[in-house]
Amino acid sequence: MKVKLNMPFLPWVCYAIGFVFIISGMMKLVVNDFKVTFSQLGIPFPESTLFLLAILEIACGILIAGRMYIKLAIPPLILVMFGALYLTKLPILLNQGLLSFLFEARLDIVMLILLLLIWDRVKEWKTT
Repeated sequence: MKVKLNMPFLPWVCYAIGFVFIISGMMKLVVNDFKVTFSQLGIPFPESTLFLLAILEIACGILIAGRMYIKLAIPPLILVMFGALYLTKLPILLNQGLLSFLFEARLDIVMLILLLLIWDRVKEWKTT
């Protein structure tokens, strides 16, 4: 028996993106290990940066899940994904090799692809 959801594909992608970023932002606010991780990255003002990043992820995740202001919410999250890849995953590539890098970066890469997919489809989605 085949079950079919009567909902277009793109809203589900928005819900998935929103879920990942909302939970990620909440974890950054709640779990103290992130403060240590951010301080080891060598970025200026690590605790303030962590707080601002968490709020940004939560806010943009809510906007995308709610399918509001998507064109404004996606670019900051794309920058976050590039920053995560550069700061946390690139050292893995350099020190442990390609396979370890790809494994550790899998969620970052999938989220980046989904963000770009939604960015590309927003215009046609709004008109249908």
